[in-house]
Amino acid sequence: MTICAPEDAMAPARPHRAALTIAADGSYAARLARHDDAAGSWFPERWTLSGPEPYAVPLQGTQPEEPDSALLPLTDGRVLIARRVADRCAVSLLYPAGPGTGELLLGAVPAPELTLLPPAPGGTLCYALAHEARTTTLWLLHGGTDGPERVTRIPGRCTGGVWLDRSGRLLALDRELDGRTKTVVVDLERGGETGLLLQITDESNDRLLLADPDSGLLLVRSDAPGHDRLGWGVLGSSRPVRFPECLRPPEGTLAPFAMQPGQMLAPESCAVAFRREAANGTWLGIWRPSERQLRHYPAPEGWLAGAGLWTAGGELLLPYATEAEPCGVARMAVPLGPVEPVEAVETVRPVGRVRLVEMPVRLTEVPVQPAEAPVHLTDAPVRPVQPVQGPPSGPPSGAAAGSGGGIVLDAGDADNRSTASAQRQPAGAEPRHVPAHLGMCRPVPLQQAPQAAR
Repeated sequence: MTICAPEDAMAPARPHRAALTIAADGSYAARLARHDDAAGSWFPERWTLSGPEPYAVPLQGTQPEEPDSALLPLTDGRVLIARRVADRCAVSLLYPAGPGTGELLLGAVPAPELTLLPPAPGGTLCYALAHEARTTTLWLLHGGTDGPERVTRIPGRCTGGVWLDRSGRLLALDRELDGRTKTVVVDLERGGETGLLLQITDESNDRLLLADPDSGLLLVRSDAPGHDRLGWGVLGSSRPVRFPECLRPPEGTLAPFAMQPGQMLAPESCAVAFRREAANGTWLGIWRPSERQLRHYPAPEGWLAGAGLWTAGGELLLPYATEAEPCGVARMAVPLGPVEPVEAVETVRPVGRVRLVEMPVRLTEVPVQPAEAPVHLTDAPVRPVQPVQGPPSGPPSGAAAGSGGGIVLDAGDADNRSTASAQRQPAGAEPRHVPAHLGMCRPVPLQQAPQAAR
């Protein structure tokens, strides 16, 4: 489960605060809601999602909250809140206490601003980033022995935050250092040791948006093809990153927010959910690497900034809030057909056996050099990827990239035609020319929206 606010699909990723954050197990959610008073002041609100019907409980204190206060729900029903107080941030736990709100002060962090990271697996630990002049400090706000604890300092400015495993050991962060953004991984069981995780080319800006620990599927954003594109790869694989044309909208925004769980070692069949903002409204987009197309479904009215949860049972839960229904969750059973086998797909090793190799010593002892070697998360060899010089002459549509490839601009027929009209090419056939007007997957009117799987 991942929560993500929409952003321009053609612009660099920027730090953002989600409109609603869901707990690690999907039991609770939290957001800042507005009073109906003339001032439009803010107060924390906790949603309960585990029952038959969702309901909201206000967690109002003695005074209104500032709009930059950050919330993170725990699996025990409490909500962590970080408030800016002068030159530091005060961290507390809020919980319902009869007709009012109880508050437990955890402590203060000596930083004027904190960026809360997504809920850690397990749902009881809370982490945050604090930016300084040349470094970023990773803080454990809740779950330590005595209040907020400093975990490690990382050279550069870190943003994002993606968990790579189910145990909550490996945390991926996007780090800007010396004018370039790369994704680094922090090993929390080894004192916060850090190494490079994602680097497509030396000169590219490479960010990790989502990761699925079950299948190993990674969704990235990179300007390695010449401009910012959404692409996908596999954790620990030697295959190149692919950049599907259907994930390059001609206008509007396209933001991923959830991955289908339970697709053990099957990245090609793992589906990704997107929030699509276009001129004709907001849409839910579903994409799988094997299908090579973005399918559109109508989104509920009042859908909260791309928030959502993909359950183990196969349902998508999309929280929404309207004047008539201030706390609602739309349950959508997304029709996903069987995935046909794809030639030359590399076997992925279980993510449960992920281990860091050739880790540097702690950053507090040796500074990280600007041109550090990538840290691979499996024993599989990883080849450096070279910038593309022109249209790729890779495998035919539907086949995986070869082991000796670089960046792959994935633009097969199946990316650009509807399910009903797509024709499968025989193995070994040359890719056919795609007319320019079929080069993008556009939202369609509701009555024409593709509802069936391939």
